[in-house]
Amino acid sequence: MFIHVRDLELKPAHFDVELPPGTIEFLDPKLKQAAPLHASGQAELVMGSLGEIRVKGQVQVRLQADCDRCLEPAEFPVDSSFELYYRPVEEGYGEEKTLDAGEAEMGFYEGDGLELNDVLREFVLLALPMQKLCNENCKGICPVCGQNRNQNECRCQTTAGDDRWAALKELRK
Repeated sequence: MFIHVRDLELKPAHFDVELPPGTIEFLDPKLKQAAPLHASGQAELVMGSLGEIRVKGQVQVRLQADCDRCLEPAEFPVDSSFELYYRPVEEGYGEEKTLDAGEAEMGFYEGDGLELNDVLREFVLLALPMQKLCNENCKGICPVCGQNRNQNECRCQTTAGDDRWAALKELRK
């Protein structure tokens, strides 16, 4: 769904969409949509601004990715409300300049509007945790034998070496 600025000048645009898996590319090939994405809300022009768009709504989706510790598949549900702001790209975009705090939290669009799928992708990626874990107590993979410690406890000894003395050990040889 494309949100046109000229339509928003007349009235807010309401949306209620259900997107099947594969409709939105999440830019990470390891991140997959496990269920349909449902989003509802509205887009409107911000009063007193020149073309600034506010998109507000609710999104629900289940994503699948590998756990960052044990590399096993895990699901990550996103069920949250969002409010994102977009400003049109102005002359001089791309030049270095200082951004204030409000501009750092704002997206930009080119042309006569923005694509709803891009807005939803941005929010879902922002809503995911930085470290994707299958559970909080995930033990991860043994750095010595490579075994998943959640499935079997290994007997490998992992002692942390002090690399500051490595150069002196080489002199001894």
